[in-house]
Amino acid sequence: MDYSRYQHLLVEVDAGVALVTINRPESYNATNDVLHRELTRIWGDIDRDPAVRVAVVTGAGVQAFSAGGDLNDIEARAQLTGKARFDALTALMKEAEEVVYSVVRCEKVIISAINGVAVGAGLAVALMADISIIAEEARLTDGHARLGVAAGDHAAMIWPLLCGMAKAKYYLLTCEFIDGREAERIGLVSKAVPRAELMGEAMRVARHLAASSQPALRFTKRSLNQWLKLGGITAFDYSVALEMMGFFSDDPAEGARAIVEKRPPVYPSAG
Repeated sequence: MDYSRYQHLLVEVDAGVALVTINRPESYNATNDVLHRELTRIWGDIDRDPAVRVAVVTGAGVQAFSAGGDLNDIEARAQLTGKARFDALTALMKEAEEVVYSVVRCEKVIISAINGVAVGAGLAVALMADISIIAEEARLTDGHARLGVAAGDHAAMIWPLLCGMAKAKYYLLTCEFIDGREAERIGLVSKAVPRAELMGEAMRVARHLAASSQPALRFTKRSLNQWLKLGGITAFDYSVALEMMGFFSDDPAEGARAIVEKRPPVYPSAG
């Protein structure tokens, strides 16, 4: 499999383990339009690659796994009007769905090594992974409501299953950050370890699984993912549609500006 066509993903394969690195460290690995599109394709390639039995995904550098959507792209979409905005958001909705569904469809085990801040589409990959290992010092938040749109991407599907409805509602509505220790405590991730041990632990688990019975692992993953189909997919599709609808309001532009300017947002809808 030739992974050189990826602009913002680095892929190294060794002994059956593919290490996938989200590689935009200059922007805290934020998901611009190119990276967002690449995240819809990589897991299909991993699934088809006979040299890969297990994948590990992490972020370049030590500060971020992925800091969410690129605010420049969000601002550019906010400037569109009429059919241009509708077409852009329709395409974005399809990609947002595929980022999640491609992880679910991939028969091979995916492990996320959450090394730093994880938000938005990057967080979707981190938490939809079959096993999620986070640095105790890392922090995550869904962030959609902070931007001014519904929590789409992945949260409605997986957070209630992972940490329960009460915690899911609290953190998705408040957008408070959760550190690695708390994420492990509430069941949002599989395991938390000190940052210095993160990649060693993720690769240890990956090598163990790469040496395990592959049909057993893949059929177990397929079986457990049936829980997502019992209601999670319906909630997810609904949430993504509502997220895109939110981009037709004035709140997301103000939310993005507030993030850039590091100030509390003043949403038009709250005036």
